[in-house]
Amino acid sequence: MSKETQTEAPIELDTNARHAPEQAEETWCPIIELRQYVHHPGRRDEFATLFDDYFIEEQERYGAFIPGQFRDRTDPDRFVWLRGFADMQTRQAALHDFYHVSPLWQEYRTAANDTIDDVSDVFLLRPARVSIGFHLDPANRPTKDAPEVARGIISATIYAFDAAVDQRFVDFFANTMVPLLRKAGATILGCFVTEPSENTYPALPVREGENVFVWFASFADETAFSSYQSALAQSQAWITSIAPALQTWGIRREEALELLPTRRSLLRHRAAAQEI
Repeated sequence: MSKETQTEAPIELDTNARHAPEQAEETWCPIIELRQYVHHPGRRDEFATLFDDYFIEEQERYGAFIPGQFRDRTDPDRFVWLRGFADMQTRQAALHDFYHVSPLWQEYRTAANDTIDDVSDVFLLRPARVSIGFHLDPANRPTKDAPEVARGIISATIYAFDAAVDQRFVDFFANTMVPLLRKAGATILGCFVTEPSENTYPALPVREGENVFVWFASFADETAFSSYQSALAQSQAWITSIAPALQTWGIRREEALELLPTRRSLLRHRAAAQEI
């Protein structure tokens, strides 16, 4: 990950990953894994606790970066998390060292793995543009003794295409869709497309040969999220313009994830006053 001096906010998207002016350094991840785990019934919270307590700083110690981790709001056995890297070579080294060298992982891996039923649903992504990836300040991550409080709702919408995502669609999303999403009440966090590079750590498979566009948004609470859904459902512009246009772009499948940040997730909803 690269450290950047904070500059002018991007014009395309708002982001709750932006912070107050005195916070000058951000971490930007050119490579992102979107990982969806299915846990054995009733055991997701065990994994969430282990993750928050032991697996964030330890992975970052070896070269990864953890933007966020979440409980699926609609599936009690699904845990979703994001892992970032500076490049594919760093990914290879970081994953090897964490899984083969880390004493913390060796100590807690059995407890973690015993909760998991499936880890195969993984997309390897890159920002659709530099300005619309995640720009996060690790100093804002809640500490290990942070209380369990509401941290808003994060939505992750996945559009699957038959071919690589056309940059013209990225323009359409940023210039046409985003204003309507904002008007409905969404705070847009970033958007990503498939990273086409070969998987540099085959011990952890990813969904290769698939082409996706993934965008993230945040909402203050369930009331705000419900209001957003209602606003879009009633938006004539969305119904008559956006929905038909999405079909013409060749989107063959849409998946919507509703996510609740864990107590230590860096990616979460923040009040507008904290954004640039």
